[in-house]
Amino acid sequence: MNENAVAERGIWFRVETGSTGSAVRRAAERLGHHLQLGEARTADLAIVTAELASNLVKHADDGVLLLRPVRREREAGVELVAIDSGPGMADLTVSSRDGHSTAGTLGIGLGAIARQSSWFDGYSLPGRGTVLAVQVWPSPPEPTPWAGGLTRPLSGETVSGDGYAVRVADGRRQVLVCDGLGHGPLASAASDAAITAFHAAPASSPAAVVQHLHRAMSHTRGAALAVAEPDPASGVLRYAGLGNIVGRLVSPGGRPRGLVSLPGIAGHQRPVVREYDYPIDADALLVMHSDGVVDRWELDDYPGLAERSPVVVAATVLRDAGTRRDDACVVVARTRT
Repeated sequence: MNENAVAERGIWFRVETGSTGSAVRRAAERLGHHLQLGEARTADLAIVTAELASNLVKHADDGVLLLRPVRREREAGVELVAIDSGPGMADLTVSSRDGHSTAGTLGIGLGAIARQSSWFDGYSLPGRGTVLAVQVWPSPPEPTPWAGGLTRPLSGETVSGDGYAVRVADGRRQVLVCDGLGHGPLASAASDAAITAFHAAPASSPAAVVQHLHRAMSHTRGAALAVAEPDPASGVLRYAGLGNIVGRLVSPGGRPRGLVSLPGIAGHQRPVVREYDYPIDADALLVMHSDGVVDRWELDDYPGLAERSPVVVAATVLRDAGTRRDDACVVVARTRT
């Protein structure tokens, strides 16, 4: 098992008490030091983590928090994603202002998070819950990424057999979602192999990349996987998949369009790989997920969600459609930028 790759997927904490919040803060500080954020930014990270955990303890139902590293070409940062199932906020912007409180406190929690973080985004819907995503970098952040996602292991496991990766190869923007067969370390190792091969694959079409991954994974138990390539210049999304990875093109107010994956297991036998082209609207989102997420969610049930960052959209779908009986992965990408 590739421990570094598993660490990249992060650690999930169920935050129900103050002691759990303290454990998350200490873990965030250790990660900040490991990634060499510097003393000042690691201290900011500790404040952000403590405030997120405190909000989950005071306000949330079923509050969880994901802690993970995020990387760009020359440095690394830390990302936290806080998710809960209620009660939600009528206006997240108002709730983020200093002095606004619903629990008799000073009301500086969300304001402190926004000030101390490098990047902050969120979405909340009364009765459904809240998602907050925060990043802390040692230097100013880059623009919001065009794609983002997250994975979660099934209950009782510490590693997920699902994985995803995003790359830009010679100008081609591509997304991978993979689901290693089974669960636990061996399934995770299969996904790790797919991710490693994806980053090393020549810049080529999704079908050619899937063939490359298939050949590179013969030593593993195999995986279902799919590769998507939104091409804004041509207004087309190219897609090639094997097995039960779900892909959908969705637009607010529009009819979702399912993307075709063929039967097969990457790394085993000789699967048929075929690529399909789909026209994309200017405001379309690409949503891909493993079978640990039920395919019954609708973007129109979440007013304004499509305007949020990809990771916030992905976390909202995972919260409401992910199952605890399986590993789960959701990735969201903007098809036009």
